[in-house]
Amino acid sequence: MQTPEPLGGTRPTSRDVARTAGVSQATVSLVLGEKWRGRVSERTAEAVRAAARDLGYRPNLAARNLRLGRTRTAMLVVPALTNEFFAHVHTGAALAAARHGFGVVLYPSPDGVGPARDPFASAQAALDGVIASSMAADALKAFRGSDLPLVMLDSDPSDPGASAHLNLDVADGMRRVTDHLLGLGHRRFLHLASAVPSWTFDVRAAALADALRGTELRTVRSSLNVADARSAAHSALGDPGLRPTAVVCDDDILAVGVLKAARRLGLRVPEDLSITGFDDLALATAVEPELTTVRLPAEEFGSRGMEALLAVLAGETPPPVTLPVTLVQRGSTGPVPAL
Repeated sequence: MQTPEPLGGTRPTSRDVARTAGVSQATVSLVLGEKWRGRVSERTAEAVRAAARDLGYRPNLAARNLRLGRTRTAMLVVPALTNEFFAHVHTGAALAAARHGFGVVLYPSPDGVGPARDPFASAQAALDGVIASSMAADALKAFRGSDLPLVMLDSDPSDPGASAHLNLDVADGMRRVTDHLLGLGHRRFLHLASAVPSWTFDVRAAALADALRGTELRTVRSSLNVADARSAAHSALGDPGLRPTAVVCDDDILAVGVLKAARRLGLRVPEDLSITGFDDLALATAVEPELTTVRLPAEEFGSRGMEALLAVLAGETPPPVTLPVTLVQRGSTGPVPAL
């Protein structure tokens, strides 16, 4: 039998398949969507598949996804695009998504704090789910009222608004920092803390305060940029009578600001002042001395977050996950200065 020419143009349609197989378009949809069992005979299903092969028919996946309300697209919301950590989180999420035929769009919360506005006219029509990393408190109000699955990374695990939680063991990271500095003899500390109201920074501060109970600990806050960190550290380190011997920073960016302030004050690192960071960004090894810092598995974090979202979409309930972190000792820390 001669295969009929496709109707309405060169690209074959489901209508062409139906006509060739002698069935309805609904039957074609059932067979090619793998939903025919119990509704269509094996013989009819094979006739539809043969017609599709002969015609070179390929389903319009974009149209089918829209009809099903599934676009195979997730959105990753981050506080900012200027922090290298979130670039690695996106890389991990995108690689995991690609393995399952998904795409990931990246959306920064305004000013790194929030609230994040819904970037689409209708998020539910454009997305299958949302992954949010290290967001400030109340930054995701635009998404909490929707039916979109929300996976939270580096956030309060008691938050009931998320479908799944993944965290980094930032408390253990701070304990590793303090164990290292206490072992070097330090007892006078400055905590250069992030001014962002975020769960992750609250956890770091609490772990630090607990570990350094009984020592001298002062806290100064700064925005997450080098210039503000340098200014805050310059003021905090300017009085020799109040000067700490070690500065613990919430982020490598803040630590670089402290390095610059120390240099302007004529302080040697680590001979006069030890400095630690957090994240292990490329910046940590671009400065001299290189930073002692806490390495966070950012790419794995993004990958595991995407896998959790895919599990939620499959109807599963992923258990909460906490990934371990690592202390990396470099040249910015040393023994407490001799009196």
